[in-house]
Amino acid sequence: MSDQHGGPAGPDPWGEETPERLYVITGGRPASTKRSAIDLVSLVVAQVGPDPMTPPEQAAILRLCRSPLSVAEVSAYLRLPVSVVNVLLADLLDRGSVQVRGPVPIAVLPDRELLEAVINGLQRL
Repeated sequence: MSDQHGGPAGPDPWGEETPERLYVITGGRPASTKRSAIDLVSLVVAQVGPDPMTPPEQAAILRLCRSPLSVAEVSAYLRLPVSVVNVLLADLLDRGSVQVRGPVPIAVLPDRELLEAVINGLQRL
């Protein structure tokens, strides 16, 4: 079996999935507890584009999130654990580079009696 580039499938020969790489990406920092509002279904939208000094993983997030994406989608596209993505997002959020918001809540439907009263009133017109 081979990958999309014709090479053998299997572990990454460059060590891209190693704990050391993830440690370097996050600077050794764990996910921040003050950013507990960031979860899998939070929507991320870039407020700015990446500049030349933006680290590669954060630049990738800014490019991906031109349109709203969930944290889970960002994690999947970048092939990074959610915990690592949360650290990167917290940094971008602190700089004002992204906006993170909860998903749109499900609308609360009005009471059935109210709907029937409105329908009855409209029928009388």
